Amino acid sequence: MTAEKTMLPPGSTIGILGGGQLGRMLASAAAELGYHTRVLAPDAESVAAQTASSFTRADYHSRIVLDELASSTDVVTYEFENIALDPVEYLASQLPVYPPPAALRVAQDRATEKGFVEALGGRTAPWRKVTSLDELRGALAEIGAPAILKTLRLGYDGKGQVRIRDIADAEAAWDAIGARPAILEGFVTFGHEFSILLVRGVDGAMVSYPPPWNEHVDGILARSSLPAPVEIARHWTEAAALAGRVADKLGYVGVLTLEYFATDNGPVFNEMAPRVHNSGHWTIEGAVASQFENHIRAICGLPLGDTGLTAAHIEMENLIGEDAERWAEILAEPGAHLHLYGKTIRPGRKMGHVTRLAR
Repeated sequence: MTAEKTMLPPGSTIGILGGGQLGRMLASAAAELGYHTRVLAPDAESVAAQTASSFTRADYHSRIVLDELASSTDVVTYEFENIALDPVEYLASQLPVYPPPAALRVAQDRATEKGFVEALGGRTAPWRKVTSLDELRGALAEIGAPAILKTLRLGYDGKGQVRIRDIADAEAAWDAIGARPAILEGFVTFGHEFSILLVRGVDGAMVSYPPPWNEHVDGILARSSLPAPVEIARHWTEAAALAGRVADKLGYVGVLTLEYFATDNGPVFNEMAPRVHNSGHWTIEGAVASQFENHIRAICGLPLGDTGLTAAHIEMENLIGEDAERWAEILAEPGAHLHLYGKTIRPGRKMGHVTRLAR
């Protein structure tokens, strides 16, 4: 079969599960390449619906809705990893779904994710799975404090986790996460945080973007910038190689993101996201082909786009809550590219981002 016959031609329809800003930007990228998009989400406010060709508001578990989606689309993707696995597996029995459900199965369980990466030679923080207060106390006795307790499932942007500064804090921490199954992670001494955004095509071809330096405030990504400090740059090859092994093992298709700590002993894996990622928003203006375009290229079987940089210095700043009110100021700033997501402003909510380029 020729490469052309494996490509999904422009004019085809892409199903997107999830109605958030990542779906919004995926739909925009798909439209630029000539594809239609159909968003499925249960949310009353779907910012992805503002850029998609069509929108269905319904529960992900409705087999009637899923059957209709499968019959009206050519490929399905998703914009967040906390979607229930059953609907994704059901759709995958009827048409191509990328990334594959196996990626969700790994990424949705922190213990499974850590074990999976360790088995591929990845370096992680010391960790233990805990399902009771007694197990937590035992893990703390082994790993020590300070440490961080994270729920096994769900939680992002600092949610679903609590720091433990002393072993005596175990009970309060266990109660704080709702006495749910979790993992305990020992602290890692690191200089910087960074991410690898890798793209893998249907044919197994892979490209990756230069790693951005990621800075967080209160558990939320505040800024990603390039070029990264030398402490990050020297870890690029090893970190990208691990991402490639993860992608190959999963038979992955699309954008895959692995987050890391840069340490004196090498890159330490933090977590993975089987989707386009906030730390890659700079690629819209800062790379020849954005992460969103490359995700669409990958799931449609097209040649992957160029991940080279378009500027000497790039910075992406997240606009959180009332930061979005600075839109007029940002628009007047030379070299700034504003993206607002069309959301109702709420404290702590990601409202948009601005990318600044210096050539």
